[in-house]
Amino acid sequence: MTAEGTTERVLRLLSLLQSRLSWTATELAAELGVTDRSVRRDVERLRALGYPVHATAGVGGGYQLGAGTRLPPLLLDDDEAIATAVSLRLAAGGTVAGAGEAALRALTKLDQVMPPRLRAEVRAVHGATDTLLGPGVEIDAELLVTLARACRDAVRVRFRYAGRGGEEHERTVEPVRMVATSRRWYLMAYDVDRDDWRTFRLDRMREATATTWRFQPREHPDPVTYVQRGVTEAPYRYLSRIRLRARPEQVREVVPPQVGRVEDDRDGWCVLISGGPSLDWIVLHVALLGFEAEILDPPELRETAARLARRLTALSGMS
Repeated sequence: MTAEGTTERVLRLLSLLQSRLSWTATELAAELGVTDRSVRRDVERLRALGYPVHATAGVGGGYQLGAGTRLPPLLLDDDEAIATAVSLRLAAGGTVAGAGEAALRALTKLDQVMPPRLRAEVRAVHGATDTLLGPGVEIDAELLVTLARACRDAVRVRFRYAGRGGEEHERTVEPVRMVATSRRWYLMAYDVDRDDWRTFRLDRMREATATTWRFQPREHPDPVTYVQRGVTEAPYRYLSRIRLRARPEQVREVVPPQVGRVEDDRDGWCVLISGGPSLDWIVLHVALLGFEAEILDPPELRETAARLARRLTALSGMS
């Protein structure tokens, strides 16, 4: 048999071992159309490649693919590949803590090697599926894959981006990392034309294309902190700092990361940094949190709180 034929048979053997818990040599030989001796030789080839194939002698014994020190490559048939890709697409946009980023990395790898015919099947299934994930903005999985590859390979990306006023401009960026909140996806990247770091909402991107221009990664801020600052502070006219009598984790339970940033202060207290369209809006939202509060900045927020307190007192009919 040629080397190509042997390689194909060894890959087929690996696929069989991954498909169920245990096989006898006779069963494997029948599936592969070879002798038991050939099965033993192919098992040794797999072991030489680092696959931990265990053998048990006697009645009821056989071959079993064991757990190694690292995850070996998986061989998927068409149905398994489609099911895995669809699941990864859903997980990439889901709300399970920590699952979205790992699912996106796996989806990127799988999408890169998947034949076009299977990729079309995955898109058809995904396009016909809806999920109840709350009010978040849905992002095209193809955009996620394009940006994930660009981050991994350090290549520039071009896209059209809609500003807050709806006007579109072409942007060329050096992407670093995507950050997902419970409602939106963001990209932290170096804007080549503006010569500075920027945060981009993925739902405002169109026609994103990875170029062939590779870039040398720059020193950059922490992506999560940078994106959170941009989301909670930059879009708003007013920025407030308010000390709350509560542990940081208590405040984070009721204040989403895209709404406010929480910093530890002193025993039993923390500081909430958040923005708002008006001072009245900030005061009302802080009051609704239910924690004892002390206004730090801006000073005029105290006057707003006092004015609203007088109004609420008059509304209640109490003097």
